[in-house]
Amino acid sequence: MKGIILSNQESYLSNNRKKPDELLLEMEKFALENKVPILNWNAGDLLEMLIRAYRPDRVLEIGTAIAYSSIRIARQLKKKAKLHTIEKSTVNIKLADEFIARAELSGKIKILEGDALEIMPELKKKYDFIFLDADKQDYDKLYQYSISLLKKGGVIFIDNLLWHGQVASRKVPAKQKKSTLIIREFNKQFLNSPIFKSTILPIGDGIGIGIKVKK
Repeated sequence: MKGIILSNQESYLSNNRKKPDELLLEMEKFALENKVPILNWNAGDLLEMLIRAYRPDRVLEIGTAIAYSSIRIARQLKKKAKLHTIEKSTVNIKLADEFIARAELSGKIKILEGDALEIMPELKKKYDFIFLDADKQDYDKLYQYSISLLKKGGVIFIDNLLWHGQVASRKVPAKQKKSTLIIREFNKQFLNSPIFKSTILPIGDGIGIGIKVKK
């Protein structure tokens, strides 16, 4: 019964979704057809609202993919605010550059090319807002780097913390057991961190939001 209710709710929200512009629709279709993981549109709406409400000057995104969320973030930024986004896939970087140019946001978005585990320790300036959406096996290390790079009072926004429902499931497919265990352990750490006032919302694939309350 719960599954039916959730499915009906998702259909209701999707049917009542405010139609986005053609570029975002094209990117959503491209991601679906080419199996490129991007932020769920509903979670994207939440991300946009937080950016608009918090008005950060410097944003860091870990995991650009084709720049779907990058574009959604950048469109909500103040005039002089900047987004840095990290991506290691050369194929994704080429696609992201093209979509960013079409969105006329090349001046607001800077792609940092390479492995986030190598790039983040070299970053010197802190950020007001960090969006983490990268390889799940690296979440803990990337989270620790994010703590160092986020200003006190800053916001961290983390995708995939319900992991397609697997974190709450008693029966997890064999090929997803390792990743599910990683996310379960990460969630415990995130929700019990003394550094963040944190929560996980059942939006999209599970969104973690934390406000840094301690240095």
